[in-house]
This record gives sequence, structure tokens and C-alpha cells, in this order.
Amino acid sequence: MHNAGVQNILDPKWQLFVKVADAGSVSGAALALDMQQSVVSRHITRLEQESGTRLFRRTGRGVVLTEFGQQVYPRVMALIRDAEQLADDMRTNSGTPVGDVRFGLLPSTVAVLAGPLFSAVRKSWPQVRLHLTEGSSAQLEEWLTQGRLDLALLLREEDTAAPEETVLTRLPLYLVVPAKDPLAGRKTIDFDDVAGLPLVLPSEPHPLRARLGKLARQKGLTLTQVLEADSIRLQHEITASGGGYAITAGTLTANEARRLAAVRIVRPALSRAVVLGVTQHRAHTKATWEVMRLLKSMAPAMLKSARQS
Repeated sequence: MHNAGVQNILDPKWQLFVKVADAGSVSGAALALDMQQSVVSRHITRLEQESGTRLFRRTGRGVVLTEFGQQVYPRVMALIRDAEQLADDMRTNSGTPVGDVRFGLLPSTVAVLAGPLFSAVRKSWPQVRLHLTEGSSAQLEEWLTQGRLDLALLLREEDTAAPEETVLTRLPLYLVVPAKDPLAGRKTIDFDDVAGLPLVLPSEPHPLRARLGKLARQKGLTLTQVLEADSIRLQHEITASGGGYAITAGTLTANEARRLAAVRIVRPALSRAVVLGVTQHRAHTKATWEVMRLLKSMAPAMLKSARQS
């Protein structure tokens, strides 16, 4: 659940309401909160009695919000954010960063950034509670928009970063090929040659997919897509099994590096940016600003070194 300061300000049953709505089931919320399912059910029943109407509709797979539940959900989320802000303001009155900071990482950045960031925050600001979440760029951006995250790493194609986003690094795009493929021995490959290969690409709509399609049309080419996969990990796994070729930043895990190789795409050289996104739907605390400053300081060099290693 959320921190104790919020619980003192807001009835914790409403926080359970949000958890159940997000999980889509009472059992899922109970598991995430490490609570007994019967306890969660009892609180939700009591909340519905106090509200005078049903908040959830039971289905074979779990629960969904009723029409009334859908109406109150964004208002409850706003109340929780306000309560968290008030609790943080009271604790931060001394000027010391305290409270919760929710940060989302891209899967390819977890290994290089999660541990060092956690250690640095714990050393500098022991009263800051860092909540780390992993997800695709699209998922993280959605959670930022909903106010469920304070900060997140996002991918941006070309120069599409928003004014409030900080570009941490730019990553060249590579053709990812099986380690034993004849192309694996090359250092570069022209985009014209890439277009004719059987490609494993993200499904539409996706910024990279749109960008590659536009470039191909400008050159009078047609992309040869054999499969859609909506995560870099899936694209790499399919490539390793001989199902096609992927176009990613070429950052490979130790296991992937034994089975895959990355060939840089040129003529034209393509790149994408990793940016630090900031939610516009909750006020930032001193803790948020300090973690943001730390990320801007440490992340660029770490992300760059990860690609070169």
C-alpha cells in the first residue's frame, strides 16, 4: 500500500479500491499487497456499502469497474496524489528529501541502471523510498500520463523529444542477426539492403515502425516484414531462433551476445534517443527533483557504456 502519511489522511480502503481496479481482480491485488484475499474482499464490500452502490462487477476472470466505479476512479486517484503530496510536504518541511519516488525503466536499462541508482539514492537520501518499475516505452509513457509514475525512461525516434523531456543519450540503430548468419561478420549494412531482409518489427502503431516505413517509401522500397513482436526481448529471441532480423539499439544481454550479433545501419545512419520523461499529473517533491538531478548526472555515461561493452 502507500505510505503511512497518506493512510492517515485518506481512508486506506480507497487505496485498496485502486489496487483492485488496476489488478483486475481481488486475488491479484491481494498478492501485490501481500494481504489475505478475504481481507481485501471485506474492505471492498464495506466500501461499496458506504458508497451505497456497486464499484465492481464480478466476471469469470476477475472484476471490472461499474459505471459508477469508472466515474470515481480518476477522482480517487487525484485524491491519493494530493494526499501523498500533502504527506510529503509535511515531511519535507525540514528541507531533507523524503517520501516516495516512482521511476520506470526500459528493460534494456535495468541491468545497467537499477542497482547503481538504488545504491546512490539510499546512500544520499535514506528517507527517500524508490519504487522501480519495468516496462516498454509505450507502457511507461501511459503510466506517466496517468500519474502512476513520477519519472521514466522513454524512447524517442529522431528529434521528437518533448520540451519537458531531457535527452540522456542517443543510440544508433543496428540490424540484429543470428551469430552464425553471414551478415554477422559485417560492421555496417546499408538501409537499402536491410529493407529486403525478412524483418521482425513492432506492430502498428509504433514510432519506429512508422519511421522505417516512411524512409522505405522515400527510397522507393518496401519493407519485408515476416513477424510482429512488441518487445525488444521478443524480437531478439525470434531473431536468435532464425525467424528473421530485428532492428533495435543493439544492446544485447550476456546470453543474447552468445547467439546474436549487431550490425550498424548506415546510409542513412539511424538513431533513437533515450529521454527522461516527467509526469505532468502530480506535483514534484524535493525527493523527485533530487532523483531527477541524479539521473541526469549518472545515466548518460552508464547508458552509453552499456552499448559499448
